Amino acid sequence: MTDASDGEYDVFLDSLADGRGYYYACSNGHGTVPPRRVCPHCGDRDLERIPLPETGEIRTYSTVNVPTPAFDDDAPYVTAIASFGPVRLTGIVRGSDPTDVEIGTPVAATVEPRETTDERTITFRPDDGTHN
Repeated sequence: MTDASDGEYDVFLDSLADGRGYYYACSNGHGTVPPRRVCPHCGDRDLERIPLPETGEIRTYSTVNVPTPAFDDDAPYVTAIASFGPVRLTGIVRGSDPTDVEIGTPVAATVEPRETTDERTITFRPDDGTHN
């Protein structure tokens, strides 16, 4: 495993953007996303890199209509937490009207720039069902 300060989160984002997302699993089956080096559930340090499922499901969300200045051009937008197997990711939902987002909506995860700052962010798009 590498040091969390060495850009491992950027490597994770690159992989997710390329359709090769992953997470780490401990010997007890708990999942976590980089840059963690220790399982937050049991303390196991022996983590294995596992491919992230192609499709996840929205577990909770919030629609933001009045953003901070760092997100002015993004609003309105939906921030959601989606589960992908044993891990949960937080991201912005795009590709559907904010009023159409619901708990249980199947989504695919990727990485896209924010409208306001061009910084990369995890993005969820409604799953079109074409994954193999």
